[in-house]
Amino acid sequence: MNFQQLRAVREAVRCGYNLTEVAQALHTSQPGISRQIRELEDELGVALFARAGKRLTGLTEPGRELLPVVERMLLDAHNLRRLADDHLHGETGTLSVAATHSQARYALPTAVRDFRATHPQVRLHLHQGSAQQVAQMLLDGSADIGIASRALDEHADLVAMPCYRWTHCVVVPPDHALIDGELTLARLAAYPLVTYDQGFTGRGSIDDAFARAGLAMQIVLSAMDADVIKTYVELGLGVGVVASIAFDEQRDAPLRALDARQLFPINTTLVGMRRGAVLRRYAYRFVETFAPHLTPAIVRPLQMAAGGGAVPAPL
Repeated sequence: MNFQQLRAVREAVRCGYNLTEVAQALHTSQPGISRQIRELEDELGVALFARAGKRLTGLTEPGRELLPVVERMLLDAHNLRRLADDHLHGETGTLSVAATHSQARYALPTAVRDFRATHPQVRLHLHQGSAQQVAQMLLDGSADIGIASRALDEHADLVAMPCYRWTHCVVVPPDHALIDGELTLARLAAYPLVTYDQGFTGRGSIDDAFARAGLAMQIVLSAMDADVIKTYVELGLGVGVVASIAFDEQRDAPLRALDARQLFPINTTLVGMRRGAVLRRYAYRFVETFAPHLTPAIVRPLQMAAGGGAVPAPL
């Protein structure tokens, strides 16, 4: 038994039993993957995969029982390497952070700047995606830390800790009728809207608010990028709904932001990590730089606890 065989089993499940994709993911050949799986099955004396000819179609009952053990063995091997790297390389290495666009564009820059000032030997890789994509990057190991407002707390294999709360605002031209009088969902529903794509930056809470009020939304354009949304509002396409952190009075001077916290639920930004996965010490320092209340003394025990634990309230 070796780790190449265990990786072949894990990737076969992750890739939907497509051995061509498994071979690409592990940088080897399809016949090599088939051989590794067969050799492991021969050693264990049970078939891990159901087959139709040479094609894998799913896990057998023994395969379903053994897969969590395979995952734990590979995670333990990963942890051994991380612990050794900490002792060998100290503050030198790579940190992969996955974040939604709004977090990467508006919330993270100051933390990245401050972290780089104290950890100049750490290379940062920043990945962007939807909240679901951020969660998947944590689960498959392509990201060490994930930052998003949803999805991270929906997976048992992730630990999600609240960082801060934020609200939406309504963005309009300076002469728009919505500026005068009370801002309500009913008034907002009368105008075409420009806001986020599904799965991005609290779009779900916007949809929920209109649905609860029994009002239809007139969405004329959706995008993952608040800067794109504001551009089309400025062009007169419609009224914008964006995260408050995405609006800057000086940078966005041609527009006006109206406080919409009374219209839409408050959102919470989460920082997520793979449960049980050891990270380099500087990774915990990055989290603390981004959210000072999440110190290594708090985060690491939560992350390594098998059943989770009490997560500090967001600021």
